[in-house]
Amino acid sequence: MDIVTPLIARQRYAAVVNGTGTASVYAFGECMKDLSPNDCNLCFAQCKTQVLKCLPFQLATRGGRVFYDGCYLRYDDYDFFNESLSSQDRTVCGSKDFGGNNTVFGANAIELVRNLSVQAVKNDGFFVGSVTFSKGNVSVHGLAQCWEFVNGSACENCLENAVSRIASCTQKEEGRVLNAGCYLRYSTQRFYNNSGPDPVPGNGGDNKLAVILATSAVALLLVFSLVAFFVRRKLLQKRRERKQLGALQVAVNKSKLNFSYETLEKATNYFHESNKLGQGGSGSVYKGTLPGGEAVAVKRLFYNTTQWVDHFFNEVNLISGINHKNLVKLLGCSITGPESLLVYEFVPNQSLLDNLFVRQDVEPLSWEVRYKIILSTAEGLAYLHEESKLRIIHRDIKLSNILLDEEFTAKIADFGLVRLFPEDITHISATLAGTLGYMAPEYVVRGKLTEKADVYSFGVVVIEVVCRKRINLFTQNSCSILQTVILLTWNI
Repeated sequence: MDIVTPLIARQRYAAVVNGTGTASVYAFGECMKDLSPNDCNLCFAQCKTQVLKCLPFQLATRGGRVFYDGCYLRYDDYDFFNESLSSQDRTVCGSKDFGGNNTVFGANAIELVRNLSVQAVKNDGFFVGSVTFSKGNVSVHGLAQCWEFVNGSACENCLENAVSRIASCTQKEEGRVLNAGCYLRYSTQRFYNNSGPDPVPGNGGDNKLAVILATSAVALLLVFSLVAFFVRRKLLQKRRERKQLGALQVAVNKSKLNFSYETLEKATNYFHESNKLGQGGSGSVYKGTLPGGEAVAVKRLFYNTTQWVDHFFNEVNLISGINHKNLVKLLGCSITGPESLLVYEFVPNQSLLDNLFVRQDVEPLSWEVRYKIILSTAEGLAYLHEESKLRIIHRDIKLSNILLDEEFTAKIADFGLVRLFPEDITHISATLAGTLGYMAPEYVVRGKLTEKADVYSFGVVVIEVVCRKRINLFTQNSCSILQTVILLTWNI
């Protein structure tokens, strides 16, 4: 639970695995999406207190679940992260009977929760709403939510099941269904947080005043609609990011890639400056030594941006399964600490940029070594483009992303900008990303991305290696072949 708590505070949900083999414990917690951060933390604190009653040393149970109206916490000894329904699901009806027409009330309650369930599937697993009937005297309010680890089809199935089960409660003023993958509730009392304005009756007036008021109302409505549109789009974007990160978190916890933050912190001597190997656009890299003595490189990612989510997802989800002698191997990651960390094999001779232009304590690279570096880089690119199961475009081939091992064999690094390239299309349109000077003109001008963008970048690297001059220092007098290559490439 100590691992779950900071994740709940940071992102309002958590899916973690602790231990190995038969001693593994799986835990998941999430707050309702209408809850404020402070209320979320308070609710989860109550959940933790209650779930202790389920622990094996107090009660002979395999796992435990705690449902509050604001949050949910579960732990078990098996992987339940893909589970939307289970034998432990419950329907909880209120204690107070509805005092009016039960038939009308039941029909309206069922219609409400059914509509909420449909809308929740379309809106990232969450929706609230209400319906008023009996000439405005009675209202029913409802909330539908799927947990972060539940995908679209499983969310739909879970909520459909909840709707059918909650029908048994419609003689009561409220009802809840507590499923493994979702939560559904209705009540005659408004129980969710919603900042939307309630309708206010207007007063009459003369025609001129009515026209002015109507025009003003339309203008205000337009402004509020635009604001609401952009706010909603931002919220949906954040929810998508949380969903992606949640899927990644589950994948990491189930894999062998998971490192504890404390282990990596100690391995790098608490990210001491003396262990710093370099810094790029996505984070700083430190040398570390694991408890077994293995040297590793630990990238400390800059946090809290959309780019961070994409970068981390690419590195872990796409590249972790790739193994080639000319690609830097990803050993694992940590997402449980104050910042996220990526762990790579340690490549001792630093980058090609360091060896060509930065370090003063090394001999100039011989022609034989330069040829070896160029050839091994080409082999790594050929693997990404043609030989791997996934056709991958790197998008950021440059001197600093080519590392050299103890034998000066090149290894391509930094896969944060990679894109998958389907076999059945000629190009994809992509947001411009990469390093100026290395990006192909057709990609810069037209936004058309193909594997040729990597080939162009590789060509620039070859010229830099051969001429031993930086791309941003080329002039017509120093190495005019560069301009020739660029023009020929563009014309083709």
